[in-house]
Amino acid sequence: MNYPPPPQYGAPYGYPAYGPPQDHPQAVTILILGILGLLLCQFLGPVAWVMGKKALNEIDASGGAIGGRGSVQAGYICGIISSVLLILSILFIVVMVILAASGALDSSSSTY
Repeated sequence: MNYPPPPQYGAPYGYPAYGPPQDHPQAVTILILGILGLLLCQFLGPVAWVMGKKALNEIDASGGAIGGRGSVQAGYICGIISSVLLILSILFIVVMVILAASGALDSSSSTY
């Protein structure tokens, strides 16, 4: 039979060297960017979205060696929502500019 190897004792007083995995180095940054993208500056949303997707891929590829998935996922989702709001805002502004331009042309042509 194959038995698993004995636990590694690297910590003092015979405690095993196992513990919770370290959080991803950018987990807090992604979370902050996602929240700021929602609250203050929607242009940070796509940054949080891209960074969050990359970090989630790294966490998944680590096989449990990297933690912080909850923080990264929250920032990633906030980044997606912020990006959608940014796109809708830009579309709204473009439609308003087009309507204002067409309204200005109609009012100038009716003054004859």
